[in-house]
Amino acid sequence: MNLPENYIPIIIQALVGLGFVLLSVVGTHFLGPKMDKNRTRKNEAFECGIEIEGNARTPFSVKYFLTAVLFVLFDVEIVFFYPYAVNFREFGMQGFLAVLTFVSIFFLAFVYVWKRGALDWDR
Repeated sequence: MNLPENYIPIIIQALVGLGFVLLSVVGTHFLGPKMDKNRTRKNEAFECGIEIEGNARTPFSVKYFLTAVLFVLFDVEIVFFYPYAVNFREFGMQGFLAVLTFVSIFFLAFVYVWKRGALDWDR
């Protein structure tokens, strides 16, 4: 039964989270560094005494980010194998079929990514 008193812990947690966010935003405004318009040299980036050359915002290739996302996607897949590896005898044939389905879907995704050329650096 959904009684209002069952929602009290959720409301308290939401209020604490919202309070933390508001406190952080307001606190950084008052405690953070102030911009001094007369001291532009002080606000420049400094790297071991080497003078700045060019722009630090060098654009990266989308391939770099695509490879990183694909690595995370296929690497996180391994996390789901651990419970199966620990309890594979208790899962029986139904567990085996579930893991086989899971691996099949990820294998199809890998083949799709491979065929689309997402893993080719020369493109």
